[in-house]
Amino acid sequence: MPVVADASMADLMPAPGVAPDWIALESELPWLNDLAGCPHDPVHHAEGDVLVHTRMVVEALTASDAWARLPEMDRLCVFAAALLHDIAKPATTRIDADGRVSQPGHSRKGAIMARAILWRMGLPFALRERICTLILHHQIPLFLIEKDPLEARRRAIEISLGAPNHLLAMLAEADARGRICRNPQRLLDNIELFRELCTEAACLETAFAFPDDHSRVRFFETRGTDPGHVQHDDTRLTVTMLAGLPGAGKTSWLKRARPELPVVGLDEIRTGFGVDHGEIEGRVLQEAKARAKAHLRAGTDFAWSGTNIGREARGQWIGLFRAYGARVRIVYVETDEPGLRHGNRRRAGRVPDPVIDRMISRWEIPDRTEAHEIAVVLR
Repeated sequence: MPVVADASMADLMPAPGVAPDWIALESELPWLNDLAGCPHDPVHHAEGDVLVHTRMVVEALTASDAWARLPEMDRLCVFAAALLHDIAKPATTRIDADGRVSQPGHSRKGAIMARAILWRMGLPFALRERICTLILHHQIPLFLIEKDPLEARRRAIEISLGAPNHLLAMLAEADARGRICRNPQRLLDNIELFRELCTEAACLETAFAFPDDHSRVRFFETRGTDPGHVQHDDTRLTVTMLAGLPGAGKTSWLKRARPELPVVGLDEIRTGFGVDHGEIEGRVLQEAKARAKAHLRAGTDFAWSGTNIGREARGQWIGLFRAYGARVRIVYVETDEPGLRHGNRRRAGRVPDPVIDRMISRWEIPDRTEAHEIAVVLR
């Protein structure tokens, strides 16, 4: 299915005070049509299917004075997030025996799906990732204030590192106004309290300012840590973790930028074992772990080379590195889709296209909650 025809997202965004052109939007963005007919639970969404709700959210957003006052790039960011915020509901819809409808995990899945759509549309990386952050967290302002206060502050600080919380609150308010439910005022009150929480935590319109990178890492590693406290830096080596889809150019970057680093590379191990991607993965990972531990015990800087495109998988390796007192630097490498497919075809260990497609369906970009440094290389 084509993702977009000729118009860019900016071309499709209405000017302040102008109603969205739904004929153009649904023509140029055919994935919107997938939302039609996708059911909602009438308790929370009595307005109709997911497309009806999406239209109402976008119209509530673009009619608001607050949205009209935003700088153009911020308007585009929230507009795109509103269009895409429920993109994963058709893929996650569950109907139980009593007829109740739920869409568990649609925010996280939606951020991943939006990333692929916007990547293929050619949106700038920083704008795309800000949109995906809003989609990932779009439900948070509706209920965060009802959580434990320390956890609520921690979550607000976390979100601020990926997108401004005042934009997230604006999206959530449009989401609340673009529905028919039993107590919409509760949602609106919670969103206002979310804004107050973010103001008190100094992360409403800007990212929270940690004292240093190590203090930031320790804050996200240890519950209850004061985000303003300077943590003792006890790191003893640096691990450079490469991340990116196959064919993006990770190996080329490493050879060019850090040729002196010893490398623990999954592709290299597979070549040594004479296997293709996906074969005897357990043995490959066991060997990689043993090689990494040798460097960690010796306190030797090294590079960890693999796709590392899933947050959970990255977290397992980062946990190992941090247990040995490592400072972690993630270098994320990306190119456009034609460049990616071409780069993969030129690889010694070419990854089958269906495998790459599955990776794109699980594609999560590293963020500043995960490591001391995130370096982005766009090729």
